[in-house]
Amino acid sequence: TAAPLIINGNMAISQRATSVTGNTTGGYTTVDRMQMQIGSLGTWTLIQEAQTSGAAFEAGFANAFRMDCTTADASPSASDYLQFKCVLEGQDVQMFKKGTSAAETYTLAFWVKSNKTGTAQVNLRDDNSRMCSATYTISAGDTWEHKVLNFAADTTNPVANDNSAGYQIAWWLDAGSDFTSGTVPTAWEARATADRGVENLSLADNTANDWAITGIQLEVGTYTSAD
Repeated sequence: TAAPLIINGNMAISQRATSVTGNTTGGYTTVDRMQMQIGSLGTWTLIQEAQTSGAAFEAGFANAFRMDCTTADASPSASDYLQFKCVLEGQDVQMFKKGTSAAETYTLAFWVKSNKTGTAQVNLRDDNSRMCSATYTISAGDTWEHKVLNFAADTTNPVANDNSAGYQIAWWLDAGSDFTSGTVPTAWEARATADRGVENLSLADNTANDWAITGIQLEVGTYTSAD
């Protein structure tokens, strides 16, 4: 069988640390291949969390990445941002045939949990600074929910077939007005700053807030949660 496109999507490996406190800048800190990007928006504890119950655990995921807000910022400045990111090398994503007439669609699935309900945005960005987005909704607080998002194909701008960053997948969790004043692009476009974080959870607005993710999966083609 083919190897998964998302390496460590089950959050099982955390070679650097299993918990980091007082983080204000993000980076690769705990779970391998998973990166936080924090631009002056709150202080966070970042954790590789063991799961012992809940729907994600019952689906086979014994670990998750979790972030807890320890210093809140309910009024972000225009340029502030908060996002969770996963990067894929270009040589590993050639099966999407991006930039050809046979370009494929994308399906991204993941388990997510937060104390906050609401709608948030996920961006798929290529190495040509083009992006396409989708949204998911957390319906119940403190409950693992499985989300399946579809992204359009792109017949323009091939991804380089090398070990550089071919795709970046970014879950936007909070943002200032520089990133929220546009619209969510459901078709591929030249990356526009105003479109990047239109839908987010305002996760930094209270120290009671947390967000967790596991079971990240990326597939070629269009699927739904019923498939």
